[in-house]
Amino acid sequence: MSWTIHTGDSLRLMQELPSAHVAAVITDPPYSSGGAMRSDRMSSTTRKYTMGGTLTHRADFAGDNRDQRSYGYWSALWLSEALRVTALGGVCLLFSDWRQLPITTDALQAGGWIWRGIVPWDKTDSARPDKGRFRNQCEYVVWGSKGPLGVAPPDAPCLPGLVRARVHRSDKHHIAGKPTDVMRSLVRIAWQGGTILDPFCGSGTTGVAAIEAGLDFIGCEAVAAYADLARTRCAHAAAGNATNATNPTNPILSTPATPLDAGLCR
Repeated sequence: MSWTIHTGDSLRLMQELPSAHVAAVITDPPYSSGGAMRSDRMSSTTRKYTMGGTLTHRADFAGDNRDQRSYGYWSALWLSEALRVTALGGVCLLFSDWRQLPITTDALQAGGWIWRGIVPWDKTDSARPDKGRFRNQCEYVVWGSKGPLGVAPPDAPCLPGLVRARVHRSDKHHIAGKPTDVMRSLVRIAWQGGTILDPFCGSGTTGVAAIEAGLDFIGCEAVAAYADLARTRCAHAAAGNATNATNPTNPILSTPATPLDAGLCR
């Protein structure tokens, strides 16, 4: 089992990888979804993705200020390169929220993948409330395959059609970070083994889950501070220290978040 985290542009990294190199692409790209107007999207991610009164000092993350059309074009670009580096029969899983869900399913197919479905992530009632209206309680995993999936053997796992996990403050290392338990559920799609690629690995949660599952991992992160944190967490996971991988000393979070911050993603 091996792992590596690259700092820099993920498209450039993928262009340097050989074809048919990975078994699965599992990632949470910046989906430029905060706010209804272009001016809102240009705000910092710390402003867009935290509630008023929430005390947090996590670093901003990059690439989250595209409008929907440019987001779709950009997504199709990196998804097509991810297709090249994935082996035939491999899969791609990427997160979206409700605003970007239609363009994300289009971009996956424009990138050459066969769209296979949507797996909701239920954040439970810890998600941000909206009195008198429906709670924005779910985000979504859009997934597809490179060509046919093939026939699974009898001992292959039957994966659930949704993932239910709340965000815990001790397990939140990134403004839009996903719970480790969510990523543990998703990496099970690589039951045949192989390498997991996360082109937008943030604080390294996909890597932690992949390493715990005995899978090789390649991650890329544009923000150096988050890339360093991802390396720390992956190193803990590789050493078999799941507790420290879930909750290492976090240099990005210099002031503890308030309870309101627990449960927020986008």
